[in-house]
Amino acid sequence: MYDVLVIGGAGVDSTAYVPELPLPYADTYQVPPVVDRIGNTGSGVALGCTALGLRTRFADLIGEDPQGRLIREHLAAKGVDFAWAESAAGTRRSLLLVGPDGRRTSLYDARGVAGERLPRELYLHPARHVHVSITDFARHVYADLDGVPISTDLHDWDGAADYHKDFAYGSDLVFLSATKLEDPRAVMRHIRRHGRAHTVVCTDGARGCLVLTGDDDVRAVPAAPLPAPVADSNGAGDAFVSGFLYGMLRGEPADACARLGAIAGAHACVSEGTHENPITEATLLARAAEDA
Repeated sequence: MYDVLVIGGAGVDSTAYVPELPLPYADTYQVPPVVDRIGNTGSGVALGCTALGLRTRFADLIGEDPQGRLIREHLAAKGVDFAWAESAAGTRRSLLLVGPDGRRTSLYDARGVAGERLPRELYLHPARHVHVSITDFARHVYADLDGVPISTDLHDWDGAADYHKDFAYGSDLVFLSATKLEDPRAVMRHIRRHGRAHTVVCTDGARGCLVLTGDDDVRAVPAAPLPAPVADSNGAGDAFVSGFLYGMLRGEPADACARLGAIAGAHACVSEGTHENPITEATLLARAAEDA
């Protein structure tokens, strides 16, 4: 029995640290060394949950290519149980531009193949909770997960795009970002009204997050203080999800889970790379105790 099964969302990030964002047009910029690292949302949740001591399985489609090998080697080194099948299009890629203040712009190459499916034997394993990334093939696993609590992260959904709706309405716990939302509270209530979610969490960077639960009351939870100067905000949202899931599987109420998520997200902002240094259980609990 796993604590968390993560489905979809492995990739490789090529990170360039640039002098400002948005980056004005120029023929050439001199930048520090561009680094290839493990990235994308499913990797972050799986690595974050593993670092927090949760028994975690990660299932995905990746390429039989150098990027896929980087992913497999990194996950193996971190103790993540990774089950994969080959994608004909190769491994997903992202080009990340990171400014001096840690903000980022991501250029995402999804590498999807129409009709591609994840083999059922990779994800039909007992788990207390399943987190489904919004890769296109992952929408088809919901039919096989009846009776299992499911979460998803809609990222920067605008509240209207059809692509996200299967995930938004089919999950019990929904995360999303306020980036493209004029009225986050309205979108959160829309998700609950049209789907099965008991909890919706909308993150908003340094402004903290909003939490909507069964009482239909939207509550604000502040961001956690940064433990060091910001280096790179990549991976903060995935770290938030892993911290929240850790609290939920311990039986904590939603607001307390959001606080743990905020601490994990703040930790992610003070190290370079997307998922290089996920917070450990001991550090998470120590910082939570300091805030109590």
